[in-house]
Amino acid sequence: MKFTKMQGCGNDYVYVNGAEVNFSPEKKSEIAKKLSDRHFGVGGDGVIFINPSQEADFEMEMYNADGSRGEMCGNGMRCVAVYVYCKGLTDKKEFNVVSAGKLKKIRLDVDESSPERKVNSVSVDMGLPILEAADVPVISDKKTVVNEPIEVAGKVYHHTCVSMGNPHAVIYVADTDNFPLESLGPLFENHPSFPKRVNTEFIQIIDRKNVKMRVWERGTGETLACGTGACATAVAGVLNGCTDNEITVHLLGGKLKIRWDGPGHSVYMTGPAEFVFEGEVAV
Repeated sequence: MKFTKMQGCGNDYVYVNGAEVNFSPEKKSEIAKKLSDRHFGVGGDGVIFINPSQEADFEMEMYNADGSRGEMCGNGMRCVAVYVYCKGLTDKKEFNVVSAGKLKKIRLDVDESSPERKVNSVSVDMGLPILEAADVPVISDKKTVVNEPIEVAGKVYHHTCVSMGNPHAVIYVADTDNFPLESLGPLFENHPSFPKRVNTEFIQIIDRKNVKMRVWERGTGETLACGTGACATAVAGVLNGCTDNEITVHLLGGKLKIRWDGPGHSVYMTGPAEFVFEGEVAV
């Protein structure tokens, strides 16, 4: 099977042209676990199949490193956009990609002076954030979960819950660099408040336009970046009144610009996506 390794702010996945393979979802899950292994496989945060689609220009079919199906990945979405444009699967600079039934609008900033198909950055309309607790989902007696207490490992934190097609819990901390993510990340992910587990963003506010973020992604662990998590962080910042409508999220692997103008508006994400290498692997 041919594959392409790509990364967006260090959030790296193995990408496969789904039109060239014919595997069952069970086989794809098995492939994802094998290829994601950084010692015995290609190495990555998961595997993404780029498929033909009747409802959009392309479909993104995402699997986490543990083989579980992922609904959405912002960094992955940008890489899909660069993949299909740079490989000549489309000539459009604006097109749609669907993932788990959710349609996302893509806009490419292309270097027109380059003889190659060079993409400077990718902007994605990530759609409306989902704030209803039942739809995130998070178990709560409140309609929405904004700055609500949650107890983990005997300590009370305050979390704001947002779905960007996948569930997120945003938690503000004083120092992301020294936060014990490795021990607490799994406890948040598997907390009984989250029936489908949760991605958890630990946020340090620098100022109203800049935040630092570390993330524990369900099914994968800590990653260098999470696009949907950065979007959820921007939404949480506006809901809690601690950041402006447009912020730069400083991740371990790079920076993302996120804008949310409040309820009724889409979240917009802009950032890079790059090729790493290509190859073939026996599956």
